[in-house]
Amino acid sequence: MARSLNEWLWQHEFWLPPGITWEDMQESEDVHYPQPRDLLLSFPFALVLVVVRYAFERAIALPLSSKLGVRDKQRPKAQPNPTLEAFYSTRCKNPEEASPFLLCFPLDLAPGELISLAKQCDLPARKVEKWFRHRRNTDRPSLSKKFCEACWRFTFYITSFITGLAVLYDKPWLWDHRECWTGYPQQPLQPSLFWYYLLELSFYWSLVFTLPFDVKRKDFKEQIVHHAATIFLISFSYCANYIRIGTLVMVIHDASDCFLEPTKIFNYMKWKKSCDSLFMIFSAVFLISRLVIFPYTVLYNTYYYSMEIFEPFFGYYFVNALLITLQLLHVFWSCLIIHMVYKFILQGTMEKDMRSDTEESDKDEEGEKMREKEKNGITYFSSVTSNSYIQRNESEPLNNRTHLTNGHVKER
Repeated sequence: MARSLNEWLWQHEFWLPPGITWEDMQESEDVHYPQPRDLLLSFPFALVLVVVRYAFERAIALPLSSKLGVRDKQRPKAQPNPTLEAFYSTRCKNPEEASPFLLCFPLDLAPGELISLAKQCDLPARKVEKWFRHRRNTDRPSLSKKFCEACWRFTFYITSFITGLAVLYDKPWLWDHRECWTGYPQQPLQPSLFWYYLLELSFYWSLVFTLPFDVKRKDFKEQIVHHAATIFLISFSYCANYIRIGTLVMVIHDASDCFLEPTKIFNYMKWKKSCDSLFMIFSAVFLISRLVIFPYTVLYNTYYYSMEIFEPFFGYYFVNALLITLQLLHVFWSCLIIHMVYKFILQGTMEKDMRSDTEESDKDEEGEKMREKEKNGITYFSSVTSNSYIQRNESEPLNNRTHLTNGHVKER
C-alpha cells in the first residue's frame, strides 16, 4: 500500500508540465536537479537552529538586554489557591462578572462565574478578580524574553537577506523575471541555491518546533497559517523545480523583516524616537515589497508569464494558491500597519503594536471600572460583594446606609 501511495503521489502529472516526465530530469555527473529526499535534511538542520538559538539567547541576547537597560517589570504573584487555579487551567483565564447593577443585591441573586468562585473560596469578588489578573500577568512573556526573541530573529533575517542577495545578484532572473521560465523545468540546481533553500526551510521548521514557547501575539493564528503556507511553498517549489521563483519570494520577505525586528528591539529598550523612525522605514519597505513588488514580481509572473511556456497543470494551481494565501496575509498585516501609521500621523507618536498583549494594571483597571460605574450612576463598595459583610450589616438602620443621589454617594 505504501508503494502504491508513493507512486500515486509522485506522478509527473502532479509536479511537472504536460509533456515532461521524471525521465526528462535524470541527473548526471555535471547536472543535478532538486530531489524531494533532499528536504529531509531540513529537520536535523532545524533542530540545530533551535540549539543555536537557545545558546544565542542565553549567551548573547540576555546579557545584552541587561547592558542596554531592558528591565522586566516586577509582577505581583497570585497567591496559591487550588480552586481558582483549577478554574484557570481547565475552563478560562478571565471569568465573567455579573452586571454592576446586580452586584448591589445579595450575592445569591447575582449571576456570573466571578461571583460563584468568590462564594466557593469565601473571598470578596474583587480579590478573586485581582487574583486572575495577577495570574494572567504571570503567564505573559517578560520584556527580556521578547528582547531575546527579537534579537535572534533579527540575526537570522539579516543573515538570510544578505545570503539571498549574494546568491542572486548575478542571476538573470533577479533582473529579468521572465528568465524564471527559461528552460523550465530542466533547470539544473546550483549548490548555492540548494543551501539557500535549506537555510530558509530549516528556519521555518525551527519556528514550528518552538511555536509553543515563543511569544504569542493576537495574530497567532495568522502566524500559524503563514508558517504552514511558507513551508508548503518552499517544499513544493523545490520538488517541482520552482527554485527561481522560490528564491525571489524568500528574498522579498526577508527585506522587510530585517527592519521589523530592530524596531521591536528599540521599543523594548524604550528608545522611542529610534523606534518610531525605524517603524516608518519598516512600514514603507513592507508596503512596497509586499503590496507592489511581490504581486508584480511573483504573482503576475507565475500566473501569466508561465502560461507562455506551458499549459496549466496541478502544480501551477497549487503554487498559485499558496502564493495567494501569502498575499492575503500581506493585506491583513498591511491594514494593521497602515492603521498604526495613521495614528502616528494624527498623534505624533507611535502606539503600541496592535498584535501585542497588554499587561493589565490593577490601578488602571480599577480606575476605569469605577469611572464607568459612576458614569452610569451606579457606585458600590467592593466589600459589599462579600456574604459576610451583608450578614454583618443586614440589621443596620437605614439612616446609616450609603445611598445614591444623582450618581454620587451621600450619607444620611
